[in-house]
Amino acid sequence: MKLTELVQKLNLSVRSAKGNLEREITGGYASDLLSDVLANGEEGNIWITLQIHQNIIGVASIKDLAGIILVNSREPEPETVDKAEAENIPVMVSELPTFELVGRLYNLGVGGTKE
Repeated sequence: MKLTELVQKLNLSVRSAKGNLEREITGGYASDLLSDVLANGEEGNIWITLQIHQNIIGVASIKDLAGIILVNSREPEPETVDKAEAENIPVMVSELPTFELVGRLYNLGVGGTKE
């Protein structure tokens, strides 16, 4: 599934890298600990978090994640948006809490582990 499909199906608001939404998602990872995502996130994953500071962009870049979804209508800090634009990493916002968003992603076929 491509990021564009997720944006439409989950009613996400895109905050950065709107021109980079054609990337395929390989799976999903939900965590608010940067070290956990560094250890366990995989290339092409969509990352679900409530963190809004610019360090999330560094982690997404290092792990080559497809993008980041912020939950609970949390807005990224302006510095985060600037860094995301520079790194061409899509940051999206959902009004849903993490648990519900992850369930919807799973129902859309986005898994959390490699088979």
